[in-house]
Order: sequence, then C-alpha cells, then structure tokens
Amino acid sequence: MAVQTYTKAGTKATTPVKLDKKVFAVEAKNHDLVKAAYDAYMANGRINLAVAKTRGLVRGGGKKPWRQKGTGRARAGSSRSPIWTGGGITFGPTGEENYSKRLNTKAKRLALRQALSLKADNVKVIEAFESKDGKTAPVAKLLEKIEARGNILLVVEAKAEELEMATRNIQGLKLTAANYLNVYDIVNADCIVVTKPALEVVNGWLGKEAK
Repeated sequence: MAVQTYTKAGTKATTPVKLDKKVFAVEAKNHDLVKAAYDAYMANGRINLAVAKTRGLVRGGGKKPWRQKGTGRARAGSSRSPIWTGGGITFGPTGEENYSKRLNTKAKRLALRQALSLKADNVKVIEAFESKDGKTAPVAKLLEKIEARGNILLVVEAKAEELEMATRNIQGLKLTAANYLNVYDIVNADCIVVTKPALEVVNGWLGKEAK
C-alpha cells in the first residue's frame, strides 16, 4: 500500500512510500483483540482514589443507642452500623483494588498491527519532523500544509526536547516515539503522521514476528 509522502518542508514528495503489508495490512476476523488492548491501556492508567469508610472508621456511634431489652425495638449496638443512615459502608472500595489488565507481548504486538491496519488510510509519511527553536507556530503551519487535522498522532524515531516544546500546546496533537506506540493512541487518532526513520523502527519492531 502506497501512501502520500511529504518532504520535511511539507511539499509532496515525488516517490510515495509503501507501507509494509505485515504491519499495515493485517486482516482480523473481529476487533476483540484490539478492544482487549484498548481496555488494558485504560485500566492500567486508572488511578484508584475511591475509599469508603467501614463502621470502624466512621466517627461517632460509641454509645449504645438504647438499652438491650424492654424498648420493643430491635437490638442496636451502634448508630454507625451499615444498616443505619450515616453508618459505615459494607464491602466498599478500600483504595487497594487492582484494576490492571495484562496481555502477553505477542498479543500486544498483534493488536498494534491490527490497529495500524484499521488506520492505514489515515497514515501520512514525512521525511523528517523537526523543531530547532521549540516554537509552536512553524509546527502548526507544517501540519496544516500536509493537511493533518483533527486528533493527530505524530510518531517520531525519538523525542527531542525542542519538538516536545513545540507540540505540547497544539490542541489534539499527541507526540510519541515509535517504540511507545499503543492501541489507544492509534484508535483515537484521525491522522497518523509518521517520519521515515520512525516508520523503519515500526516495521522492524512489529514486522519481524508477523507471518
């Protein structure tokens, strides 16, 4: 599959780049594996902040509400019982729950190939993507020139400090190194801009185990 290629100045290159079929043309009977990798990414980034107080942690309730016998009412030892309003919570979150999910390496890489195949029509290849002064305006102008719009995933061989500074204030743009691609960013991207060196890294990383 050949995709439109651009020079580092943003002009169309005369020779388009061909995407590796082992990485960008993987057929899948369903999207179950991509969904599993997506869910695992979300779960592994989840911050566990919810903590509920048990009856022993709720303040008050030290005095017995009424005497044990003779009132005609049910026995009660504390007003902080879980069945009382204002009482503790039974089986609530403790803050120690583990929501992480794991996929083996082979499944992760297959999910990446399937996700990239689904987004192959949205891939643009550029010879190089650099920023010497760390300014945002030239980078935004270059993205507009190559018609990269919406949620953009910019894949480079390695992150440079100047490029990070230039891209962090552009709305909808995510900068990532080729070795750190994930299904979440790929699926959510409207346009994937890949530099030629980064494309070689992706092909070497994901294509070697593909059949």
